[in-house]
Amino acid sequence: MLECLRKMNLPEYVQDILSHAKGVIVPKTREELLLLAMGNDPENMEYRIEYEVEGKGTVLEAIATKCKNGVVVNYMEDYMRRRDPDSLLISDHRPTDKPRYQDVYGADFEILRGETFDWLKNQELIFFPFKSGGLEYGYDSILLAPANAGFFAAGLADLQGFLNIDEISSDFTPRAIVFLAPPFRHTHFDGKQIVIHNRLEGVHEFYAYNLYPGPSAKKGIYGVLLNIGEEEGWVTAHAATVKVITPYDNEIVIMHEGASGGGKSEMLEDIHKEMDGRSLIGKNTVTGEKNYLVLHETCDLIPVTDDMALCHPKMQNDSNKLVVKDAESAWFLRVDNMKVYGSSPQYEKLMIHPKEPLVFLNLQAMPGATCLPWEHTLDSNGKRCPNPRAILPRRLIEKAIDNPVEVDVRSFGVRTPACTKEVPSYGIMGILHILPPALAWLWRLVAPRGFNNPSIIDSLEMKSEGVGSYWPFATGKMVTQANLLLDQIVKSTSTRYVLIPNQHIGAYYVSFMPQWIAREYIARRGSAKFKPEHLVESRCPLLGFGLDSLKIDGQYIGRIFLRPETQQEVGKEGYDAGARILTEFFRQELMKYNTEELDPMGRKIIQMFLDGASVQDYLEIIPMRY
Repeated sequence: MLECLRKMNLPEYVQDILSHAKGVIVPKTREELLLLAMGNDPENMEYRIEYEVEGKGTVLEAIATKCKNGVVVNYMEDYMRRRDPDSLLISDHRPTDKPRYQDVYGADFEILRGETFDWLKNQELIFFPFKSGGLEYGYDSILLAPANAGFFAAGLADLQGFLNIDEISSDFTPRAIVFLAPPFRHTHFDGKQIVIHNRLEGVHEFYAYNLYPGPSAKKGIYGVLLNIGEEEGWVTAHAATVKVITPYDNEIVIMHEGASGGGKSEMLEDIHKEMDGRSLIGKNTVTGEKNYLVLHETCDLIPVTDDMALCHPKMQNDSNKLVVKDAESAWFLRVDNMKVYGSSPQYEKLMIHPKEPLVFLNLQAMPGATCLPWEHTLDSNGKRCPNPRAILPRRLIEKAIDNPVEVDVRSFGVRTPACTKEVPSYGIMGILHILPPALAWLWRLVAPRGFNNPSIIDSLEMKSEGVGSYWPFATGKMVTQANLLLDQIVKSTSTRYVLIPNQHIGAYYVSFMPQWIAREYIARRGSAKFKPEHLVESRCPLLGFGLDSLKIDGQYIGRIFLRPETQQEVGKEGYDAGARILTEFFRQELMKYNTEELDPMGRKIIQMFLDGASVQDYLEIIPMRY
């Protein structure tokens, strides 16, 4: 093992931890990692992940269960079953808008850093190299974790580019290091899911003080990529990307961005259908009226990215379109929409009969049985956990595209509540809005987290996820990311922008149907271009253009879904009240960007908004190719 480590350019303090640890396991295969997830004993059908915590004794964090189709992990606390959006802290002195460890806890991080290293030295460790951002364009990284956290290591290895230490080259130099120390959640952070970024010269240290992969193995590595991109001048977008092929062999690539719960994974799903083959467009929450659509043939979907889209400068070309590639080696799929058998056939087959065992979180499990993705763990209140997960390696997904692709349309998704005259809200978006590039940039600055988010601990009210919708994971300055996004939009003149709601359109509950219909409609056009005569300026300028009509597969979608102000339950009165709510929310959120550090064009766009700009005003500053 030591001979393997010598060819890696490890910092001296990492070598010191490894040389003093009680033991170091260096897994070289996925099978070894899955065995570690069950306590490194092939006879184990259940394995308790527990730690000795000073003042608390033995604390059971989670139980891993071996099922026919993989390892299922269940946490003891409801709180640990979803991501805490306030978990991130910064410990270095580089520029940041995020809270610093020193300010929050009034202590020098070097003390905690030393305590973390000392704790790791007293453990048997898992150590392995991986690539943050994927094998081709990713950055050398390593993990140090306690040996009993095998499921966490297996999850991280799946999500990132796991490397066999025997096959790495002698120039391997870690750009990122992940340290996992779960008991510190109790001893130092009052049980919270704290993760800490320490951005040193040449290396990004990441400290995960909890066992939920969401803020660490997933979003922690995302933060590493955002920091590297900030230094090098590029972005990792928070987006799912899909190549859509129509029944007539037209092809188009759509990249769907948005805050957590904004429909990224759903953009890769087939349109949902009732037992009789119809698709339910929406159900009126007041009258109970239902509207349906019948699509005899739907488009083929070829997935590209699920959540993190690498926009690396090495991939960009002369097409004037944004070029992206998946920044992950696996997808952290939320399966809360799978309530019964048949909810999502393509994913159910992959999860129930996988070619390789999977790692599942927050799902019911019986040793030796098959874990079913619609049997969610129950929280302490007796309700389904809203954040059941499956880590699905890309190599198991048929036809998934590994190469960079050019993006024709960038869509942005927002979870919206119902809107009526009596209870107005920001749920005033139609099924599809076309945005001028300048407006598209504003939406990415504000990035509303939206209504009833299932992935994180939060209230039901609208909040801003922040710049790019990836701000909760970023480590630097908001204005820096705002400038990077604006530059990206200005350079991608042939990529077009749309806005799509989910959950509600006015008084109608619509789930994710708007984006499935919009996807089918845009692809069937054979082009991402929209003729001016087909567009109608929205009553609320923030919503850009709506559609005068939408015809798909010979059927017209009712105006009530295109222009919610035409709904009897909403009317102009309810719509305008909702528009005021949305506009005021934007006004509050955009002020934090309006500083001297912002690109002059960006300042001009924000000032236009503050001055009550029309849709045409936004078109003049950055033209839109119809």
